[in-house]
Amino acid sequence: MSTEKEPLPAASNFIRAIIDKDLAEHKYANKKWAGSPGDAAHQAAGQVDFAKIRTRFPPEPNGYLHIGHAKSIFLNFGLARDYGGVCHLRFDDTNPEKESQEYVDSISDMVQWLGFGWENPTPNGKQESNLYFASDYFDVMYQAAEALITHGHAYVDEQTADEVRINRGTLTEPGKDSPFRNRSVEDNLRIFREMRDGKHPDGSMLLRAKIDMASPNINMRDPAIYRIRRAHHHNTGDQWCIYPMYTFAHPIEDALEQITHSICTLEFEDQRPFYDWLMARLVEANLLANPVPYQYEFARLNLTYVVLSKRKLIQLVEEKHVSGWDDPRLPTLAGARRRGYTPEGFKLFTDRIGVSKADSWIEYNILEDCMREVLNESAPRKIGVLDPIKLVIDNYPAGQDEDCHAPNHPQKPELGKRVVKLSKELWIEREDFMEEPSKGYFRLFPGNMVRLRYGYVVKCISCEKDAAGNVTTVHCEYLPDTKSGTPGADSVKVKGNIHWVSASHAYTAEIRLYDRLFKQAHPGSGDKDFLEDINPDSVKTITAQLEQSAQEAQPGECYQFERHGYFVADRKDSVAGKPVFNRTVTLRDNWQK
Repeated sequence: MSTEKEPLPAASNFIRAIIDKDLAEHKYANKKWAGSPGDAAHQAAGQVDFAKIRTRFPPEPNGYLHIGHAKSIFLNFGLARDYGGVCHLRFDDTNPEKESQEYVDSISDMVQWLGFGWENPTPNGKQESNLYFASDYFDVMYQAAEALITHGHAYVDEQTADEVRINRGTLTEPGKDSPFRNRSVEDNLRIFREMRDGKHPDGSMLLRAKIDMASPNINMRDPAIYRIRRAHHHNTGDQWCIYPMYTFAHPIEDALEQITHSICTLEFEDQRPFYDWLMARLVEANLLANPVPYQYEFARLNLTYVVLSKRKLIQLVEEKHVSGWDDPRLPTLAGARRRGYTPEGFKLFTDRIGVSKADSWIEYNILEDCMREVLNESAPRKIGVLDPIKLVIDNYPAGQDEDCHAPNHPQKPELGKRVVKLSKELWIEREDFMEEPSKGYFRLFPGNMVRLRYGYVVKCISCEKDAAGNVTTVHCEYLPDTKSGTPGADSVKVKGNIHWVSASHAYTAEIRLYDRLFKQAHPGSGDKDFLEDINPDSVKTITAQLEQSAQEAQPGECYQFERHGYFVADRKDSVAGKPVFNRTVTLRDNWQK
C-alpha cells in the first residue's frame, strides 16, 4: 500500500467557475495560435490552439518579487496546469527608468524556485518557450497607437502636466476637453511621428486616447497612452524615446499572446473599462481578432506585520534598514527562500487563504503555521543547544565516548537513525538547570534526576558559578544501566528529559534568530512613518553548540533543531564545513508572548 498522500482537489473559486463556464460554452474552442505572439494576421495563419486556456504572470522588472506575487504565481500557473493550458511569464518592461536585468533574473529564478517554468510541450512533441517581454511588442504597440489616431480615437496633447491634471476634473466634477483634442488626424500622425523621431523634448506632449472627459470613471477621461522619455532600456537599448503607458501596453500584450483569462488584482478593476474599450477599437481596426482577452480581478494579499508596497521595500533596501533584497526578514521571495521558507509552504498558504473578490487581512501566523506544517513533515532532526552551559558527568570515564542513536525523523522510521556521541562533558541549555527550582520544574536541580535524551539517566549533584554568581558548570552522575534502547532504560522513572551535545564533538555555529521585521500588525498605520514600527529585535546573532553532523549541512538545507524550531543553512554565508544557520520559524507561535 502506498504511503504517499493523494493530492487534494483544487479548491473552487470564482475564477475557476468562470473558466468552467467558458470551456463548457466552447468560448475559445476555435482560437488560433501561430506558435508565438502576434496580431490578428499572424495568428490567423496558425492552428487551433492546443492550450485550452492561456494565462500569464506579468511582473514589472523594477524590484524583487514578494509574498503577494507568490499568490499570483500559484494562481496563474496553477490554473493553466489544471485546465490543460499554458501560462506565460511576461515581463511588463515599459518603464525603462526603473527596470534592470538584475530584476529580470531574480524574477525568473523565483518563478522556477516555486516550481514553475515557461517551457511547455506542444502536440508535435517539441517545446515551446513562453517567456516574453512587453518591449518585444513595441513595434506593434506603436502601430496600435497610429491605428487609434487614424480612426479618430487618439490625439497628441501639448498641455503641461499641471494643465492635464487640473483639466482632468475630480471624482465629483467632469473634466475639460484639451484645446488640442480636435486637431486633425493628419496633424496628430505627423506630430506623433515627430515624438517617435526625437524631435520634441521629454514631457512636452502626450498621446491620449479620445474617449469621454465627462466619464464618471476618471480613468476613461482621455487617458495617456504614450509619453516622451529618453531613457536607456535594458532590452531595446536606445531604440525608442517614446514609451507606452502600462494601461495601454498591458491589454495589447495580453491580446498578442492570445491570453484568455487576464487575472489582475483589484486595484485594476477601474481600469477594466479602458481595457475593453481598447480591445474593441483594435478589433475594429483589424489589428486584433475576437475573442479578445478579458480581465478578471481578485483581492491582493494583505498580510499583517509586513509591507508589500514595492516603494517601501525599495526604501528599506536603499536606506539599509535591511541587508539587501534577500534579507531573511524581508517579505521578498528571495528573502523568504534564504530564511528557509519552502515552495510547498507557500503552496499550502495560498490554498488555505483562497481566492476571492473581497479585500481582507491575513494574519502572519497563518503563513508561519503553513511553513511549520510542511517543515514538520520534511525536515530531518538535529540537536542544537542555543544557550549553552557545561554539564560534567563526574563518574563518566575521562577520554571515553560512546554512540547514542537518535532518529532522523520521529514520524519516518524508514529514514533510519544517526549517531550522536556522548562523553564526559556535554553542553546543555541554560534553562534546563535551576539551582532553586520553581514549582513544576522537572529538569536539572541539585538532587533531581533527568534523562539525557537518547542517553542515560543522570542525577544532579552541584554547580559552579562565576564571580557574578552566574552558573557556568553543572555536575551530575550517570546511572550506567539506564541507557536508552537497553533493557535497563525503564528501570528508573524520571519526569524530565533534556537534550545535549558532547562538548568534544560539538560544532560551534553562528545562528541568526530572525523574527518579524515590524513590531506592529499594520506598520505605519495612522499618520506614522512605517519605519518607526521596525522591530529592533528582528534579528539576534548567537553562538550555539550543534551536534557534529550539522557541520556537514549544505547551503539551503533545512533541519528541525529539537525543541527550538526549524533552521536552514544560509545560502549566502555558509561555506563547506562551516554552515551558518538562520531560524526559519519556531516550533510554535510565541510572538504574542
